[in-house]
Amino acid sequence: MLLTLNLPHILDYMTAASVEAIHAGVGDELERGAKLLDLKVDLTAGAAHDCPPISYYRILLRERARLTALGVSCGDEPLVGAELARFASLAPETGEGAEGRPARVAIAAIFGPDVWD
Repeated sequence: MLLTLNLPHILDYMTAASVEAIHAGVGDELERGAKLLDLKVDLTAGAAHDCPPISYYRILLRERARLTALGVSCGDEPLVGAELARFASLAPETGEGAEGRPARVAIAAIFGPDVWD
């Protein structure tokens, strides 16, 4: 079954995100909980703040799948709703939804690169 991942709307005023890291490659068979992408969301243009309104998020896969296509590279800034990746399900097929569906993912807030080292 075809699974797709589009850039989710994570925060109010968010229109795009910057791809900071890619943790999987095309052809990889990914288990539940696998890291996919790290994103930076910058709300500077959309909302006034006392400090830089920049936050970081990691997208994790919540089901077994093989990554078949990656639509972004590090540094890209896709708009909300843009296709980020496609997968082939590794779960046994039930016969329903053979046309495809969104991939099941989790989004976790993470610390920014200034504390990654």
